[in-house]
Amino acid sequence: MKRTFLLTLLVSLSFLSLKATDKGGEEPVDLVNPFIGTSNFGTTNPGAVCPNGLMSVVPFNVMGSDLNKYDKDARWWSTPYEYHNVFFTGFSHVNLSGVGCPEVGSLLLMPTTGKLNVDYKEYGSTYDKEVAHPGYYSNHLIKYDVKTEVTATLRSSVARFTFPKGESHVLLNLGEGLTNESGAMVKKVSDTEWEGVKLQGTFCYNSQAVFPIYFVMRISRQPLASGYWKKQRTMKGAEAEWDPDNGKYKLYTSYQKELSGDDIGVWMNFNTEANEQIDVQMGVSFVSIANARENLEKEQSGKDFDIIHAEANRKWNDDLSRILVEGGTKTERTIFYTALYHTLIHPNILQDVNGQYPAMESNDIRTVSDGNRYTVFSLWDTYRNVHQLLTLVYPERQRDMIRSMIAMYDEHGWMPKWELYGRETYTMEGDPAIPVITDSWLKGLRGYDITKAYEAFRKSALTKGKDNPLRPDNDEYMQKGYVALHEQYDNSVSHALEYYIADNALSRLADALGKKDDARLFYNRSLGYRHYFDKEYGMLRPLMPDGTFYKPFNPRQGENFEPSPGFHEGNAWNYTFYVPHDVMGLAKLMGGQKKVCR
Repeated sequence: MKRTFLLTLLVSLSFLSLKATDKGGEEPVDLVNPFIGTSNFGTTNPGAVCPNGLMSVVPFNVMGSDLNKYDKDARWWSTPYEYHNVFFTGFSHVNLSGVGCPEVGSLLLMPTTGKLNVDYKEYGSTYDKEVAHPGYYSNHLIKYDVKTEVTATLRSSVARFTFPKGESHVLLNLGEGLTNESGAMVKKVSDTEWEGVKLQGTFCYNSQAVFPIYFVMRISRQPLASGYWKKQRTMKGAEAEWDPDNGKYKLYTSYQKELSGDDIGVWMNFNTEANEQIDVQMGVSFVSIANARENLEKEQSGKDFDIIHAEANRKWNDDLSRILVEGGTKTERTIFYTALYHTLIHPNILQDVNGQYPAMESNDIRTVSDGNRYTVFSLWDTYRNVHQLLTLVYPERQRDMIRSMIAMYDEHGWMPKWELYGRETYTMEGDPAIPVITDSWLKGLRGYDITKAYEAFRKSALTKGKDNPLRPDNDEYMQKGYVALHEQYDNSVSHALEYYIADNALSRLADALGKKDDARLFYNRSLGYRHYFDKEYGMLRPLMPDGTFYKPFNPRQGENFEPSPGFHEGNAWNYTFYVPHDVMGLAKLMGGQKKVCR
């Protein structure tokens, strides 16, 4: 009976339609405001992207000018766009939304006019007339009187630049971006096509989580002239006297073969008529240049900017319309649909149109033949609510995400923790794949190998710490039931609380699969949070290796973003209530009555 109800609920919510009334033909896509979350460190952006699309094309305004409020090179910064900044240096291709560490956000495409200049600090421009809605962004570059517009398919993009009369240029900057990794290669294929690769990676201090992004760029009109640039190293002494480009941007006007380096780019010159439009297409792949070209051709063949824009808009409206709301104010409906919009950006697809994708932590290229291979599993951020929503409203996508996670275990030997384009970054805490998949299974979602998933979960729950990248402090956790504070800011309590939540979920899955001994083992382990409870404060408090409470203890330490002993991005006030699997047990520890009114 319970399973029948859950499956019925899944089907019903997947096609939920509470018809809006008296809204003047208002569509869900019209209520999304992509500028929400682009200030106050929200780290979203207003760029063009399709639902769960690999490609996103975003206005890049976080470098090059003192006019900006925030600069990516002046402080810790993780997003290509900030609402209050005013200095635009191009459109970046393939970007992350809502993350706390800088990564990708490169392949910067910029239109300019007048004398050719390839220094972004000088060619950047202030802008106005911003417009953004799902699948589309536009602005007006004040310095050049150029209107810019961008839209996207799943794996490619197209920019449309409307120029004034006179000398005009299109620049592709491969040296700058959000990634901390360096190095790129570009090659001219024809007068209207370029191909290349840009190295990305080192997300959140993981210096080895490096990967290439391949691209093919096409332009709708043959330029009068084109070439490369490269920032030359600074030389001294006699060597410097021989090179007029010492320490400067060198323009390559006749060299036609591939060019590689760190700070490199492509320039194209035009003589445009007033209001002449030039389109620039970009295809990307994490497998190969050939796949980037195929992605571009398959997704844009026979289509112009307006058709691609309309298709992106329709895809968003179809997805957002799975939940149609009525009542409330327009502002409230905008908040709702913008939030739903943001949940459908990541995880995003990874495979190319031919099904190929880079295998997890490997040089292998594999092919997915059924459904989609997903990437950008920021599971510490999404396991609490995003995947639960996907299970109910977008179950076919959640199923493919679960299949992707299980495939990562096949390829790498471990479930993902914070996976990014086939690399594991090991960012944040816990063992978050367990509650994600368990929740879907208990809600009745099927279509994946739960036996293999359980095998992976049991491995991470029981493997010794030195051999366990998901639970590196598992020895102490298994022996004592908690993780002790060995260094002042080692997040020990946060680690253990995440393990308790994962083990509780694992116990529920074990019970559902008929593994009663495992269910009992993991359930008992999930109650270990009680070790941390300090009756003096009525809170969870870090424990030392000898079992005594950490002191001096200030439960408010961490409320002003300073580090807090034992806790990650919070303090005892936050984390004391982080026991969602045993709310009544926590209430009892705090002195609550044994009998609870329901």
